[in-house]
Amino acid sequence: MNAALKSLPPTPSLDADRLALLSRLTQGLAPADLYWIAAYSAAAAARLPLHAELSVVGEAPTAASNVPVERLTIVHGSQTGNSRRLAEQLSASAEAAGLPVRLLRAGAYPLRELAQERHLLVVISSQGDGEPPDDAIGFCEFIAGRRAPKLPQLKFAVLGLGDSSYPKYCAVSRALDARLAELGGRRLVELGEADVDFEAVASAWSARALDTARQALGSSATGPQPGRALHAVNEAPTRPLHTRERPFAAIVLDNQRIVSRDSVREVRHLELSLEGSGLRYEAGDAIGVWPQNPPQLVDEWLSALKLDGASEVEHDGRCRPLARWLGQERELTRLTRPLVLAQAEAGGHETLRRILAPGEQAAFSDLLATHQPIDLLRRFPAHWEPAALVAALRPLTPRLYSIASSPVLVGRDEVHLTVSVVEYTAHGSAHLGAASVFLAAASDDARVPVFIEPNERFRLPADGSRNVIMIGPGTGVAPFRAFVQERQATGAGGRNWLFFGNRHFRHDFLYQVEWQEALRSGALDRLDVAFSRDTGSKDYVQHRLREHGRELYAWLRDGAHVYVCGDATHMARDVHEALLEIIASHGRLSADAAKTWLADLLQQGRYARDVY
Repeated sequence: MNAALKSLPPTPSLDADRLALLSRLTQGLAPADLYWIAAYSAAAAARLPLHAELSVVGEAPTAASNVPVERLTIVHGSQTGNSRRLAEQLSASAEAAGLPVRLLRAGAYPLRELAQERHLLVVISSQGDGEPPDDAIGFCEFIAGRRAPKLPQLKFAVLGLGDSSYPKYCAVSRALDARLAELGGRRLVELGEADVDFEAVASAWSARALDTARQALGSSATGPQPGRALHAVNEAPTRPLHTRERPFAAIVLDNQRIVSRDSVREVRHLELSLEGSGLRYEAGDAIGVWPQNPPQLVDEWLSALKLDGASEVEHDGRCRPLARWLGQERELTRLTRPLVLAQAEAGGHETLRRILAPGEQAAFSDLLATHQPIDLLRRFPAHWEPAALVAALRPLTPRLYSIASSPVLVGRDEVHLTVSVVEYTAHGSAHLGAASVFLAAASDDARVPVFIEPNERFRLPADGSRNVIMIGPGTGVAPFRAFVQERQATGAGGRNWLFFGNRHFRHDFLYQVEWQEALRSGALDRLDVAFSRDTGSKDYVQHRLREHGRELYAWLRDGAHVYVCGDATHMARDVHEALLEIIASHGRLSADAAKTWLADLLQQGRYARDVY
């Protein structure tokens, strides 16, 4: 053991209040931030000047904080993890090239340091109607606002991730790129825009950005830099054996229906074994599932296109039967603008071309909302060669599910998830969801390819005495099952208040027995429900929020954390509006002041959303 570690006292001489304060301070920080704090504390213990900035993790104290630091800062804003993964890869490449680099979530970026930033790379996605990820809202608003500093010394580059099927494609990255230039920054490389199949564009952009950043930082940065203090502290954590690219084949321990047989929707609870995987998760994280398309859907595609599933198709240096490409490697259930365009060109369909025109966004949005690709093939037939079809279809992507279990309670070698099975009739035929049908059909002892998707912005408060408000209709209740389990297992003293909604009390009350037991045991302090089809007027969770607005505001005013999980299109927006009304009414604030108040909660990490 290191001599310095042997000299540490066995336990810190901190009281409970200071330990809680330290927990709140470090909550949600990236590893680089924690390493910085460790280095700062080491400097304090050694009585080095504490005003010095340990700007690059692992380097000795250098210039004061008002002096620009020659390093590369990489900031990511991500809703589903893609931007985070790209930023991590970019950071690893920069470190391998010997560049001083720090990697930060947008929500953890110290905005006061922007004025001194010299070299900045931003990787960020656009959500919904051209909105930033929740964790990046404060970062984007600060840069767009009047308080943003002039940046004549900044060299920057922005990579945007989006979906060209939506009208405000890459709107966030475009706005950031333009604003940083307006503030005086100079582009290292031009704005990069990557669609859903982002890998090729992101790889090329990253290579250009890194090469230009290396030149800007100086040609001497060509290898690992010697002489860094605290080098061991700066070592990256060991990469897990199983990742998105190398998933773990988890054994199904249990797979059961958790709604009544009379429910119009099938919802299932699955329990998977992670034994031997080395995977670790926390309450609030998601699990990624690599699905296979339903065999009957593959048959429908082959029939509609009059193609032979056994025909061998070569693509990207790999050769395999067409049926395997369609079943295991290509998206068959998600309609996209590129596929609509390809079908229009292949079949010479003027109607499709008109729908894709700039002024026909409403018609295109309706097509996306009401059609799966199989409907497009049947309604607008076209001849496809097998190789051309495989090249035109996007690669199959994993689906993310909020984890419905606490590793403290069930153990880290087991994970639970809650799955709503997508199965409906439209245009005269059955329609199926890829991942949900795949999981619903998984029998005991079947294997499911999975990985863990961390969600650092959706964590329980480190201070267990804080109250927690959870808003999760439908399967959005999944992470709150994990939260309640976690709080009970760790003996957290704060109160827990759950808002749940669904269609019918008798048929769709997910985990009803568990919630009732939690109320009896004290693990859950309050439960308010809304069942929209049980009464003449459709009641939703936002109506329950308004009914209990005075108490809810009092909880928030006194330090409670509020979490929202579920549908982003309608529910999350309606809940957000309800919270604004409650804050304005019971806090006696103007509409603008209420927005600022709620935005502050978001920045503090006390308002967190996991929406999709």
